[in-house]
Amino acid sequence: MNQRISTHRVPLRQFSVPLSATRRGARLARLLATEKLLAWELPLDPARLIVAELATNAVLHGRVPGQSFRLALSVVPPRTLRIELTDTRGDRLPVNPRGTADAHAESGYGLLLVEELADRWGVRCRPVPSKTVWAELDLGDEPSVSGHETSHHIDQ
Repeated sequence: MNQRISTHRVPLRQFSVPLSATRRGARLARLLATEKLLAWELPLDPARLIVAELATNAVLHGRVPGQSFRLALSVVPPRTLRIELTDTRGDRLPVNPRGTADAHAESGYGLLLVEELADRWGVRCRPVPSKTVWAELDLGDEPSVSGHETSHHIDQ
């Protein structure tokens, strides 16, 4: 029998919660993430900033009346924090923030911030009608916000 080697990383720690797709739900996402990071003894920033931006995007751009979004945090080997926000608007995928930034716009900078702060981020298309926007932070001995390489993926 031919066995496949799995590259799926089993989480060392995991947290997931559905939240209302409202401004209050976005605030609660940031507060719950802060609590969980403190409990796991992980640095708060930049993770809570990324959660705040992705939760706000889920509420503003991924909202379907009566549907919630889901916040998921996990620590996966070797030592990576994975942040995921799943909403019910799989038809509205984020676009590359570098190619669409308007210098005079008052909004639209959230994904630029995520791109700068995260080591990797992307979108995973889920069964219709949802999508998951994810970001990963490599948890080294010393937190580093700048000077790291980023990558952006849309998984279909």
